[in-house]
Amino acid sequence: MTTTTATNVCAPADRVTKSLLGYGVIAGPLYVAVALAQAFTRDGFDPSRHAWSLLQNGDLRWIQITNLIVSGLMVIAAAVGVQRAVGRGGVPLGVYGLGMVVAGIFRADPGPGFPPGSEGGTVSWHGLIHLAAGGVGFVALAVACFLLASRTGFPLLTRAVGVILVGTFLALNASAGASWGIIAFTAAVVLVSAWLSAVSVRLYRSI
Repeated sequence: MTTTTATNVCAPADRVTKSLLGYGVIAGPLYVAVALAQAFTRDGFDPSRHAWSLLQNGDLRWIQITNLIVSGLMVIAAAVGVQRAVGRGGVPLGVYGLGMVVAGIFRADPGPGFPPGSEGGTVSWHGLIHLAAGGVGFVALAVACFLLASRTGFPLLTRAVGVILVGTFLALNASAGASWGIIAFTAAVVLVSAWLSAVSVRLYRSI
């Protein structure tokens, strides 16, 4: 007597979608891990006084520049996967990823005390582009959160993620460098990174 075991075989298109969503699983943890490693090892950097974007300055600035660009490209790949999987939400999520890439290319201005010896306060053209890229990207992410909320399995949290990120970004700029604004924004970035991984995993498993 022969027993035949049925196996689920993904269609080629589904395999492509899964591969793209896989980038969404690792993009957030990669960005957070690389940024945290620098935040606690680079001379003069204080996580309670300096946003992670300031790591784009100094002798090792190439690490954070690369981190933003590579992570942003991964988010764009994941956005394509999201669009293929659910048919919506991928475009604004891709804009968020593009914002990361642009923010990586056009570095943030130095802040008070970082790099060591910097007094901060200087506003350059590339610093303005960095800020604008972040603002546009964060608003786009909020839009993606609302479009994807019903497909994530945790709709209230998904909507909250978008609102929190935009709110803390505005608070960061309004706080004039106060610790509470920087810490709140950093926490929001970690939350967004975890959210993207969770959504990508859920959609990956649903295909």
